[in-house]
Amino acid sequence: MKNTLFTLLSIILFSAAANAQLKTVKYVDGTQKLNGLSITPVKEMKTKPGILILPAWKGIDNHSKQSAEKLSKMGYYAFVADIYGEGNYPTNTDQAGQQSGFYKKNYLDYQRRIQLALNQLVKSGANPDNIVVIGYCFGGTGVLEAARAGMKVQGVVSFHGGLGRDAARNNNPISTRVLVLHGADDPYVPVAEVAAFQQEMRDTKADWEMIYYADAVHAFTEPEAGNDNSKGAAYNEKAAIRSWERMNTFLQNVLK
Repeated sequence: MKNTLFTLLSIILFSAAANAQLKTVKYVDGTQKLNGLSITPVKEMKTKPGILILPAWKGIDNHSKQSAEKLSKMGYYAFVADIYGEGNYPTNTDQAGQQSGFYKKNYLDYQRRIQLALNQLVKSGANPDNIVVIGYCFGGTGVLEAARAGMKVQGVVSFHGGLGRDAARNNNPISTRVLVLHGADDPYVPVAEVAAFQQEMRDTKADWEMIYYADAVHAFTEPEAGNDNSKGAAYNEKAAIRSWERMNTFLQNVLK
């Protein structure tokens, strides 16, 4: 009888975990309302690692949601950050460019929104000493801002992110590990920007890696980007698979 009850309880608990779903989390930055997405791990690890996801320039999208769901199945707490907030969500590329451009220029505002999302990831149950930030495109720029701000994270991963920063900014030491996954043919990140980023990493004494993917342009992990490289942004299945695998290795190395 005891064995039967134990089996039934195990099935119930497993079913509940297997059905972990993204949930909207409302939080604020002053008077600005924000709506992030949280998901718990399907099977929790003892060290409760967490992944903060910074979405691309249009805000929370299918790609960032799918990444959170995949990470949940791998045992991670995940939180998708809302950088723009209610009333500011882009509906087209022009608006996305304006919104993302504002935060690239006003990097302290970007850093604050990232930190607020990081706080929500911890509130969801993630270990504050066991977190990595990943980001796509505009979000890839954001993870570098997290590193530059000295946020309490074990590492950051940028997928086809912008690497630029105002040259007038001071270089602060970067203590967290940095992984940049970059399309070798990305037309939106000039060679000079890449060189300046690499010099920044040297100057800040960062522990960094940068990996290039052949025949890959901007947004190479985004299926909805199409497959026409001439447009400057396109999906590349091989690069998408390889970069995700490289991120997995990074997570295993830097997280407890």
